[in-house]
Amino acid sequence: MTGIVSPWRDRSEALRGLIRYHEERYYVYDDPEISDAEFDALLEELKALERAHPELVAPDSPTQRVGGRALEGFETAEHALPMLSLDNTYDERELRAFHERLRRALGAGESYTYVAELKIDGLSIALTYEDGRLARGVTRGDGVRGEVVTANVRTIRAVPLVLRDGARGRFEVRGEVYLPLSEFARVNEERAEAGEPLFANPRNAAAGTMRNLDPAMVATRRLGAFVYQAVKPLASANDPPVWRTHAETLEQLKAWGLPVEPHWRVCADFDELLDQCRAWSEQRHSLPFETDGVVIKVNELDARVRLGATSKFPRWATAFKFPAQQATTKLIRIDVNVGRTGAVTPVAVLEPVGLGGATVTFATLHNEEEIKRKDIRPGDMVLVERGGDVIPKIVKPIVSMRPAGAEGPKPYVFPAVCPSCESRLVRPDGEAVWRCPNASCPARLRRSLGHFASRRAMHMDGLGPSLIEKLTADGLVTNVADLYHLDLPTLTGLRFVAAVRRKVPPTGPDGEVTWEIRQEERRFGEKSAQSLLDQIERSKTVDFWRVVYALGIRHVGERGAQALAAAFPTMERLIHADLDALQSVVDVGPVVAAAVREFFDEPHNRQLVDRLRDAGVNMGSEAQAAASPATSRSLAGKTLVLTGTLTSMSRDEAAHAIARLGGKVVGSVSRKTTFVVAGEAPGSKLDKARELGITTLDEPAFLELIGGIEEEGSLR
Repeated sequence: MTGIVSPWRDRSEALRGLIRYHEERYYVYDDPEISDAEFDALLEELKALERAHPELVAPDSPTQRVGGRALEGFETAEHALPMLSLDNTYDERELRAFHERLRRALGAGESYTYVAELKIDGLSIALTYEDGRLARGVTRGDGVRGEVVTANVRTIRAVPLVLRDGARGRFEVRGEVYLPLSEFARVNEERAEAGEPLFANPRNAAAGTMRNLDPAMVATRRLGAFVYQAVKPLASANDPPVWRTHAETLEQLKAWGLPVEPHWRVCADFDELLDQCRAWSEQRHSLPFETDGVVIKVNELDARVRLGATSKFPRWATAFKFPAQQATTKLIRIDVNVGRTGAVTPVAVLEPVGLGGATVTFATLHNEEEIKRKDIRPGDMVLVERGGDVIPKIVKPIVSMRPAGAEGPKPYVFPAVCPSCESRLVRPDGEAVWRCPNASCPARLRRSLGHFASRRAMHMDGLGPSLIEKLTADGLVTNVADLYHLDLPTLTGLRFVAAVRRKVPPTGPDGEVTWEIRQEERRFGEKSAQSLLDQIERSKTVDFWRVVYALGIRHVGERGAQALAAAFPTMERLIHADLDALQSVVDVGPVVAAAVREFFDEPHNRQLVDRLRDAGVNMGSEAQAAASPATSRSLAGKTLVLTGTLTSMSRDEAAHAIARLGGKVVGSVSRKTTFVVAGEAPGSKLDKARELGITTLDEPAFLELIGGIEEEGSLR
């Protein structure tokens, strides 16, 4: 037996090492050595290997970042040392005053330096490692106690589950969890399409995501993290001093594979420190994440000890906050955009104004209620602010500059009809968003095609906005199924106008190179056309859940599509699933279930699916459906908790089996729990179950409960 398993064990260990290495190259060093597709292939190989040999699954495997199901609530834990706030300075005068206070406190003859780090605008987190393995993640909370969010932290690819060799004992690192700007834009776009409230900024989005009780949902948000502090190791008070300076600390954290924001710098004196603050105040918008200042710390750790702290702040550090980047300009008009689900979103068109190193011509307005609440009118002078949003926002109109009487700008009236197809707009009860109900609306079609072809759906990289515009304008594509009937002569015969970014040479010896967007007519070359056709052909074999996601069913995101595909492994089953069956699926609530049912009840949507099937697009596996007892809902309404290690399957596979039978897996034991499944080396959850009188199941009893479906192959 050992001889059979050994090659698979060796390969799984090799894959884990490779994946950890490439995660570090990408997230810690920002220097990937392989493509996303190659990384995904390594991860999929490891997943397949662990599915086939569950005994090889390790808790710190990269495949186990998302574990279990939604929690019922977060436990709290006390920090090893209080997580203090930072005092703030808002201008150079206050920063100089901070510098002078340190000089007086340390004495004129004391030699010390500073470290300047970018202040990441996110959620503070404390991570505990035991012998190099991630053991716990806790939010800052009130500084003394925080919420235990370990399951959510594990989903963050930048956070290593296992540190490199050399990290021994038990110690804590602290840092910030953030949402990259590109991900913030994607999340808000999805929320806008679904008629959900938008996140005001990346910080709120990161905080809200980390406090979500479902780690699987957290994983879809692609959070990032940086660490910036190591708390004194907790293993032994007799250990020698670890580092002399903060710079040494950061270098060691990076050497262990932890993500350290790379733009930190040691500053020898105040002038050098001031230069750093000034530079980043101008350059901050070139970063892929939101930063609201520079954190300044005394570099020498022994000097920090002498400086000490108040009850709220360390005396050896401060945050230099950037001034808000705002400008006043004129609101020329308000346009509206139509999304793939029909959501009609207003956008402010502005007189060009310089802001944060860029020329701003558009700003977001969110919805009709936002315009009314702020009383924003076309023709107003408005205050524009550039923050975490991809496009800036209007803070308020400058009412004092608004002409009075009949000459003044009139209140904005939201359009009653769609600007694209002139259908009368509708506003569903309880929603802030107006919608175009016409499924054949040209604007909706263009956005639907873009969604269908996106990387997370059918992955047709060559199908960009300009080409979509041309294909729809010429009547060559009237729905997503038409993409599978395009051919080389049709594509190479296209002429279309595309936006091209071009360099503008400097106007003088001291001038800077700038960029401008030009509209240029382009021909679709034969090589590009063939590449797109190849991508369209390959898209026929993507996973079934991606096909479900690509259909663009309202409220169905990636996680929802995965849950639906797991519960209904073929399109035929999904189409005929009734409301009760849909609602019983884990991660699919009544709103999503109703949207799925509404989508497939529309005859034209059923016809679209038929055309995709005829084109050869993956409609799910009948073999998988035959092995899946989806019609049995023996665990419907029941809540289970998993603890310890199961020998016959991974925790994900056990949760998957429970979900197929209608049950729900949660992370903590309460009086609402139906069963606690105890594998090898169970934790405190088993004690809690016995204390509350909850029925506990060992592994054989659990296998009997789920009907031995692991033997029938439905988990493979």
